[in-house]
Amino acid sequence: MGFSPPSSGPPTRRPLRGRPLYCVLCERRPPLSSAATATPTPIAGFSDVQAFVAADMQAVNALIRARLASDVVLVNQVAEHIVGGGGKRLRPLLHLVAARAAGYRGRDQIALAAVIEFIHTATLLHDDVVDESDLRRGRKTANAVWGNAASVLVGDFLYSRAFQMMVELDRMRVMRILADTTNRIAEGEVLQLLNIGNPDTDEAAYLNVIERKTAVLFAAATRLGAVLAELPAEAEEALARYGLDLGFAFQIADDVLDYVSDAGTLGKNIGDDLAEGKPTLPLIHAIARSAPAEAGKLKRAITEGGRDALADVLAAIHDTGALDFSRDRAHAYARSARDALKALPRSDARDALETLAEYAIDRTR
Repeated sequence: MGFSPPSSGPPTRRPLRGRPLYCVLCERRPPLSSAATATPTPIAGFSDVQAFVAADMQAVNALIRARLASDVVLVNQVAEHIVGGGGKRLRPLLHLVAARAAGYRGRDQIALAAVIEFIHTATLLHDDVVDESDLRRGRKTANAVWGNAASVLVGDFLYSRAFQMMVELDRMRVMRILADTTNRIAEGEVLQLLNIGNPDTDEAAYLNVIERKTAVLFAAATRLGAVLAELPAEAEEALARYGLDLGFAFQIADDVLDYVSDAGTLGKNIGDDLAEGKPTLPLIHAIARSAPAEAGKLKRAITEGGRDALADVLAAIHDTGALDFSRDRAHAYARSARDALKALPRSDARDALETLAEYAIDRTR
């Protein structure tokens, strides 16, 4: 069952008490220009989705810059390095589009999108330390420039700043969702650490890790759009399911790219997962489909880490059809994500969410 689209009447405004000044000011909207009332451009690609919420994303980026500020110089330097280092802002973008698809007409999605980006950025800082990575988005990681201690502590700063901003929104449900999500992300990091160098990691264990490390934040981003709009439980769960399955599709596609892309395109070193001893889906499938002797070689490659066995691993992944298998799994999750959107009324925003499901599996970086 779907749900009725929101009324075309004026939005009900919540009391201003407890709300951040930023959100109050943002409600003073300028009149629509002639361009805004023109026939919308079909949303067929990622750039169209970006254009669809460009004004909101500009406000998110401005808020991110404002709330990154600290009187501790090193915090500013490290945070600016990673936040200003490019990236697609996919998770805040997802939240902005989901809020529109849910029919939300306020401005709290701006602050929430910034919170989601801070949480994601904090995980990246911590990830790069744990993984001993030296390249992200085509340039040196923060830990490669300032060291592990600074990266971990600035990651903590971003987490705490995110929680400060949550409190300003004064919505207990929002805080509970994001607190639970952050906790599950941390659990995912620990689970992945336990799997490093473990050649017996199977597909179920792999999926458990990526659900917590990646998919739960996607799900929170989309669920919160429904929460802001106060949608019925069925519609809220549909948006959350869309985000969760999109997160699975995105991460599996990302793990495929680690074996087929190049550093110039992907922004990180090829074979990083293998070098770090991470058993991802292409390698897990190759082990399961290889003869015992070949499987033993692949398992040793995981146990030993490094890139010495990369050529052999790539050959085995190709011979066993592991890349096609992994792509099929990503496509299945993307289809499931699109199916979940059927609970929402048709709109440009829903089209944008469908486009993001395609982008997650067809991207090259």
